Amino acid sequence: MKVLVINAGSSSLKFQLLLTKSGEVLAKGNCERIGIDGRIKYFPTNGKEYISDVSMPTHSEAIRVTTNLLTSAEYGVIGSMEEIEAVGHRIVHGGEHFIESVLVTDEVISGLEDVIPLAPLHNPASLTGIRACIEVMPDIPHVVVIDTAFHQTMPPTSYLYALPYEYYEKYKIRRYGAHGTSHRYVSARAAKMLGRPIEELKLITCHLGNGSSITAIKNGKVLDTSMGFTPLAGLPMGTRTGDLDPAIVTHIMKHENLTVEEMYEILNHKSGVLGVSGVSSDFRDLEIAMEKDNNTRAEIALKMFEYAVVKWIGSYAAAMGGVDALVFTAGIGENNWSLRENVVERL
Repeated sequence: MKVLVINAGSSSLKFQLLLTKSGEVLAKGNCERIGIDGRIKYFPTNGKEYISDVSMPTHSEAIRVTTNLLTSAEYGVIGSMEEIEAVGHRIVHGGEHFIESVLVTDEVISGLEDVIPLAPLHNPASLTGIRACIEVMPDIPHVVVIDTAFHQTMPPTSYLYALPYEYYEKYKIRRYGAHGTSHRYVSARAAKMLGRPIEELKLITCHLGNGSSITAIKNGKVLDTSMGFTPLAGLPMGTRTGDLDPAIVTHIMKHENLTVEEMYEILNHKSGVLGVSGVSSDFRDLEIAMEKDNNTRAEIALKMFEYAVVKWIGSYAAAMGGVDALVFTAGIGENNWSLRENVVERL
């Protein structure tokens, strides 16, 4: 079965065409700067790559450029779009509406629109991508795979906040988590590598990147996860604060005379290791600044992140009564061996 996988951002659209039985990727790429000027990077597995500036005023044009390349005589990997049997869309937030992947219907789209306030940076772009794909490929089934769905197995003791219960009832304020698609996949792979049923394992999965989250998975179900009501909670990240005393927010707003929107911008885009170091949100830049320039703040930012990872792992090992395997994934988790070494040594 040939499936086209779409991950739409506000000005980007990543894609892969793959065979589900073997997992073979036939082609992959990224449409960038949608709505600005447009650029596509297209990489067929067994063919000639294509990188070019292409006008893409909307996501619909990006989808058309993508499908034209997939079927073109020079760069294509399929004869026609009829060979594609389904399209999968990654969605960041499904709220409490969705606990599993579902076929796209008008009702599903409406439900995703309802939870836009929980992921205002992500869900609108994803919905734009879905609508664009349906416009170009109306007769193909479309499926949404939702990052928050895997975390819906958390018990109330994990997902509720110690606020008046009415706020949960009225506004569904609770821990939702993020990166669920990643945590689900790597936990299943870990169980397979260990040769044991996931229902018998206690796993801690560490998705460490510019956005980071850690999840405790006991007997195949999520017991707890570090991200919260939004992806702002948990570990300090590239530009996000992670957990902090909420009184800090009102204190800064009062003394700096900031609006809610300005404070939100600081918490999400100007904090994390960028805010502490003053150098960059990229961990590679921080390591260079620390090693070559003896930048103290860059070193502090890196050590803060490592310390937070150790604390979350330790707390989840305690919560599960032990741990059978520790899994690292995402850009930092996969590629930064020194961080992994430092974390594991402290455990």
